[in-house]
Amino acid sequence: MQRKEKEMSDHVIICGYGIVGQKVADVLAENGIKFIIIDSDKEKIDEAINNGYTAVLGDATRSNVLKDVSIITAKVIAIVMDNDAKNLFTLLTARDLNKKIFIATRANEDLLREKLIDAGANYVIMPQKSASKEVLKELGIN
Repeated sequence: MQRKEKEMSDHVIICGYGIVGQKVADVLAENGIKFIIIDSDKEKIDEAINNGYTAVLGDATRSNVLKDVSIITAKVIAIVMDNDAKNLFTLLTARDLNKKIFIATRANEDLLREKLIDAGANYVIMPQKSASKEVLKELGIN
């Protein structure tokens, strides 16, 4: 069963409940920040709900799904799906629906990073690159 809250405001929307999305949700929960998760995988939604999170089964690239999670009154959207094309399309849809929202998104390819910024992303994270830098830092290689 999914839990859904249509009348949210000043909240964070997390698109994707994979490894990155789970970490984002955990940090937000630890800091008492209200959020809602969207994922198209029912098992991931069930997992999120079992973890006590508010989650909706749906495709974040679709404007009606973003409207259902109150994108108009959201403060931030974290677009962290594993698929770069879906992340870009979701970013474009989100920016169209809410011109003021802060958009943090994920990119797997360097080429896409610039495209995401051009399309309206405020912040782009590259998990593989970040993880590699952490490993090098731990090894004392700068």
